[in-house]
Amino acid sequence: MKKFFVSYLVLLFLFSCTKESINESSLESRASDQSSINLILPLDLLANIPCANGGAGEDVQFSGSLHALFHVSVSASGVVNLYSHFQPMGAKGIGQTTGDVYNATGITQDHVTLKKGIGETFINNFRLIGPGPGNNLVIHETFKVNVNANGELVVLLDHTSVDCK
Repeated sequence: MKKFFVSYLVLLFLFSCTKESINESSLESRASDQSSINLILPLDLLANIPCANGGAGEDVQFSGSLHALFHVSVSASGVVNLYSHFQPMGAKGIGQTTGDVYNATGITQDHVTLKKGIGETFINNFRLIGPGPGNNLVIHETFKVNVNANGELVVLLDHTSVDCK
């Protein structure tokens, strides 16, 4: 549920902005019942890769761009869909100890459906790829929750794996 509320707050914030206040973005309204925001944002991230540096780990400073897409739609029957998508673009990192170069890849998506209950599916596939075997950090998370109209939890799944490969 926490991820749903974070996604919802981000969407509320973004959709409350004027087109002029969203730098480097395109805002379009295809119909009165749906809106999208497509952004390219600067990425500046310090990440610790525990399997880097021969297994001793190291901090890696990443920079590049992050593609962010937010979409909201409301169907004629009143179903609200909130969708977000994040993907690093040209994101490279430099190991602070070894100087090794890393690439950030992956996609994070979240889909929330509101209609007589709440459904959410969050999937995160994120990889920090180093120069050789054994120093690649691979993160995968699948989170799914459904709450029916009576507020009862029907489905809850949260599976996360973090591996060095």
